[in-house]
Amino acid sequence: MSNESYEDLAELATGDYDLAERQALRRVAGLSTELEDVTEVEYRQLRLERVVLVGVWTTGTATDAENSLQELKLLAETAGSQVLEGLIQRRQRPDPATYIGSGKATELRDIVVATGADTVICDGELTPGQLRQLEDIVKVKVIDRTALILDIFAQHAKSREGKAQVELAQLSYLLPRLRGWGGNLSRQVGGRAAGGVGIGGRGPGETKIELDRRRIRERMAKLRRQIGGMSVARETMRARRARREVPAVAIAGYTNAGKSSLLNRITGAGVLVEDALFATLDPTVRQARTPDGRLFTIADTVGFVRHLPHQLVEAFRSTLEEVGEADLILHVVDGSHPDPESQIAAVREVLSDIEGVRDIPEIIVINKADAVDPVVLTRLTMRERRSVVVSARTGAGIDEVLALIERDLPRLDHHVHLLVPYDRGDLIARAHQEGEVLSVDHTGDGTVLRARVPAGLYHELERTAKPVETV
Repeated sequence: MSNESYEDLAELATGDYDLAERQALRRVAGLSTELEDVTEVEYRQLRLERVVLVGVWTTGTATDAENSLQELKLLAETAGSQVLEGLIQRRQRPDPATYIGSGKATELRDIVVATGADTVICDGELTPGQLRQLEDIVKVKVIDRTALILDIFAQHAKSREGKAQVELAQLSYLLPRLRGWGGNLSRQVGGRAAGGVGIGGRGPGETKIELDRRRIRERMAKLRRQIGGMSVARETMRARRARREVPAVAIAGYTNAGKSSLLNRITGAGVLVEDALFATLDPTVRQARTPDGRLFTIADTVGFVRHLPHQLVEAFRSTLEEVGEADLILHVVDGSHPDPESQIAAVREVLSDIEGVRDIPEIIVINKADAVDPVVLTRLTMRERRSVVVSARTGAGIDEVLALIERDLPRLDHHVHLLVPYDRGDLIARAHQEGEVLSVDHTGDGTVLRARVPAGLYHELERTAKPVETV
């Protein structure tokens, strides 16, 4: 068996193992020893079990607000929660003190008691003051949408770079919200209590909260250095592909739209596929070929979501650069979603912050065609002229996607008709791998090659081979 076959089997086995491992451990509801009064603990841990969802509807229609809360429900369940109740309040703007107003906060407290919930999740990003005051009223943990998404990322990150990116995002979110209960973090410490700094650290010293903030900032600086070092390897790989002039395709889209399934259909990569939000965090780059045999790389990237925390966008910037360096973007959309247009808008909003993306051609891939409403499908295809309908589950439409990739990738401008010496078979192999071979004839003097090739290979062939016309 060839090395390529062993590598393919290894990748497939890894994907199957990831999926089996993900399904092997599941959180069991009802086994918590959660304190009834959250003020009894000094540090809170994000243990989501039985939750009540709360949203504030400020703009759009009631359907938009319900869809947003449905998405929050999926996020909570992905984090391992059991959703007990969901509430929406119509307001012009969130209450600056408690997010939903003191009266509604009291009503929320009654619902928490009646349902036996241990956590409230708000469909928005709360300020530190809103978080503290709402928690003081409901007497259970209060988590906002940002903290929930960060928790999911922390559960799913596997690579060293992914874990570092998630930790940096979590610390960035935590820093302005760091606080203690009562006076615990306001006490002043010195000497050994200040971290054992000895001389110069005794006396009144810094408060415990100041000490924790300083340590968080130091850890964040270290993580930024580590991520910067790890991104060098990614940049090196991109530069190597650029030198070989292998065109690049990036798969982008909303979370759980079917990006990894599409990658598997196109390349047979065996990447983890799971019906869960943010199942893919670490970018996967694979090779594939167009119908005419041209080689290209295709990258699966992290999924997006409405109101994606800016901490995550900043932390994953090096990963998102895979999209910015691509020659073509496949924007995957879940056609079976109640509001696919809003998903497209959310993805484009994030992509617009990545340098160079606006100039890259985009193809809308409407996935899950086997479950899409025909009315929605017609509306989408009329709105998005550069679109194709596929089903990554059944394989329908994949040939059309490959044909569009072949059409939209940068063309190979250099046509060659040369006699290549037999001792330079490596150039023939590169022509097959990097270019489009039209014909190969073996003669007594060497191999006659007719092909379209990238500039780098063209110059190498010119130095080594002879034009056929002069032979």
